[in-house]
Amino acid sequence: MAEKAQLVTPYICCRNATGALEFYAKGFGARELIRFTDPGGKIGHAEIEIEGAHVMISDEWPEGGVFSPEKYGGTSCALRLVVADVDALAKRAVAAGATIERPPNDEPYGDRACWLRDPFGHRWLLATPIEQVSREELRRRMGDAFLVE
Repeated sequence: MAEKAQLVTPYICCRNATGALEFYAKGFGARELIRFTDPGGKIGHAEIEIEGAHVMISDEWPEGGVFSPEKYGGTSCALRLVVADVDALAKRAVAAGATIERPPNDEPYGDRACWLRDPFGHRWLLATPIEQVSREELRRRMGDAFLVE
C-alpha cells in the first residue's frame, strides 16, 4: 500500500499581518481563504493560497513566544514557491514592495529562480521548473563547486 504524501504548510508570523496579507494579495496574487481577528484587530490566524500553495499567517503573539523575523533581525529559512512565471511574479512582488536578493536566473538544477525578501522580513525562493536534470548532468554542471550525491 502506498503511503499518503505529507504536506508541510508554512505558518509565518508578521509584525503587521494585515499589511502582509495586503502585500501577498498585491505582490503574489494571493487569495485569502480565512482570517481570525481578535477584538483588538490582531490576526490570530489567516490562510492564503498562492498558485495552489497554502501559507498560514499570524500577527506576533509575544505571550505565546510567536515572533516575526523583525524581532530577530532576520529569518533562518526561506519559503520556496513554485510558480508559472518566475519573472512576472518577481516583477509584481517588487512593484508591491519586495526586494530582490538574486534576480531571476536559469539555475543548473533545472529551475528558473530568484530570491527575494518581502517587506515583513521573510525570504522567498520563487522557482519555475524549466527542465528535468539527471544526477549525472547535475554533477557535470556543478563541476567542483559541490559534490552531488
